[in-house]
Amino acid sequence: QVQLVESGGGLVQAGGSLRLSCAASRSIFSINVMGWYRQAPGKQRELVAVINRGGSTNYADSVQGRLTISRDNAKNTVYLQMNSLKPEDTAVYYCNAVVDGLPLKTYWGQGTQVTVSS
Repeated sequence: QVQLVESGGGLVQAGGSLRLSCAASRSIFSINVMGWYRQAPGKQRELVAVINRGGSTNYADSVQGRLTISRDNAKNTVYLQMNSLKPEDTAVYYCNAVVDGLPLKTYWGQGTQVTVSS
């Protein structure tokens, strides 16, 4: 029902910045919550940042103050601006969407690799 395509990942030195994009196949006004998760090899997928339809946001403690989630409703796109990157930020970053329903339906993008070197 919803396709999500991430882009913007790459290799950056510690302290650098990247901007990730997540393009949705439908209006993000129809999606209750969109967010970013990340997963490093051998580790569990963890929440990075979430934004809901009303614009409220939530961040993992480890990224608060460095990463900012935002959205452009006209472009059906959610962004993750990443500043002051650390090696521990290295992971595959996944876009996520939760759509209202019974039950709620969750969708995932294919992921984009972020690598932060020391």
